[in-house]
Amino acid sequence: MDGTAIVAAVGSGDAEAVTRLLEAGADPDTLDDDGLPVLCRAVAAYDAAVAEALVAGDADPDRELPDGTTPLVRAIDGGSPSVVTAVLGREPRLRLPQAEREQLLARARRWYERGAEAGLRDGTDASGPVHRARVRDDEYTHVTQLTLGGSTVRAGHGAILTDLEWAFRVLPPVDELASRALAQGDPDHVDWSSVRWVLSRRRSKETWSAVAAYRHAPTPLARLFALDVLWTHMWPELSWRNSYEKETEDLLVSWATDGDEDPEVFAELLRLLGDTERPESAAIGLRYAGHRDPRVRAKVPDLLVLWGNPPPLPGAEARATLLELTADEDWNVRAAAGGALCGAHDGSSEVTDAVVALLRDPVAEVRAWMSEAVTRCADRSTAIADAVYALLEEEDFSVRLNAAYVLLRQEDPRTAEAVERMGPLSHPGYEDDHRLSAIWSWEWDRKNA
Repeated sequence: MDGTAIVAAVGSGDAEAVTRLLEAGADPDTLDDDGLPVLCRAVAAYDAAVAEALVAGDADPDRELPDGTTPLVRAIDGGSPSVVTAVLGREPRLRLPQAEREQLLARARRWYERGAEAGLRDGTDASGPVHRARVRDDEYTHVTQLTLGGSTVRAGHGAILTDLEWAFRVLPPVDELASRALAQGDPDHVDWSSVRWVLSRRRSKETWSAVAAYRHAPTPLARLFALDVLWTHMWPELSWRNSYEKETEDLLVSWATDGDEDPEVFAELLRLLGDTERPESAAIGLRYAGHRDPRVRAKVPDLLVLWGNPPPLPGAEARATLLELTADEDWNVRAAAGGALCGAHDGSSEVTDAVVALLRDPVAEVRAWMSEAVTRCADRSTAIADAVYALLEEEDFSVRLNAAYVLLRQEDPRTAEAVERMGPLSHPGYEDDHRLSAIWSWEWDRKNA
């Protein structure tokens, strides 16, 4: 097969076309116009999806190039963790001899310790200021991209070093990894994300204890780091083996009982505790319902309502607290309290009145939040239906969709009008939405009655 098609597909960044061509017999190591394999072009373009498709199709990441490097080495130099992961391939510890693994680790460490700018200046004759831009490296994280004289490097070598160490089963001390994560001061940075991912998989008492010790770290950022890693120990898909879920929950209860002086840390702590089913949660929530910071108060409602289907009704004190929070000065607190009351409605007119008031709240975000909450609410009263009907005036399609869905579910005679006022039902991102499916089924039944 002629290589023109796959060169074009790689150049246009079409990973699906690359996969199809490889399945049809295209050479994964086809040379580009510059005499290098097309994998190098994907690496230079920071195209992780195309690089992954090529490696999955047997492109050689370890092929020696005229300058003595390999596509994998070029990926490391480029500084993009997502590209390195794509080029690294599966089971690199088995594929690469120990000496080569050590060389790759040493290369990544040099880049990290010297800094991306120093490495960039070494590789170009250009002088002057370096242009910096924050760019997405994958769907969830970002990295700084540096450009000078036509050459570009991403400053993700901390994450690359962390990822390579884990791929080669090199286990640095937790404190060393934490230092890498905290150095950028940003939980959305690739360095932080990679450390969190690795520590979520290092399931041992030693590792868990070292992370838990950051509860007493002097800086709020370090304590946030501890919570971020501990959160991964509560993921069901990661807890089937060497689980520390109970230890994590015990720590969260103890920590929340003592409190935290930083509101951002404390709010995150209560958010995680709200994801558990600990019996101590309600007492902790009641204790901090009047906290000075609204970020903390906004996490209290989830602590006062237990999970279940249907959820058990809150006790008298918790119910009174939730009702009080629906009138909080902060709209996030009001919305959280209203959502909790909807989920555990006790059938009283007092709760219905509070929900109706929030559906008519002057803040659009509260109305939007509550429009979603009442789709799961057992209250089928006229007062709820009337408040929801008024939401058909909202510009937000999702709010109007919630309103129509609630009216349909209640068999309200205004359902047809509500569906008509929604406008076109085809909206990007809503193709599999259960609310739209219910409305389409209702329309079909109505036309074919």
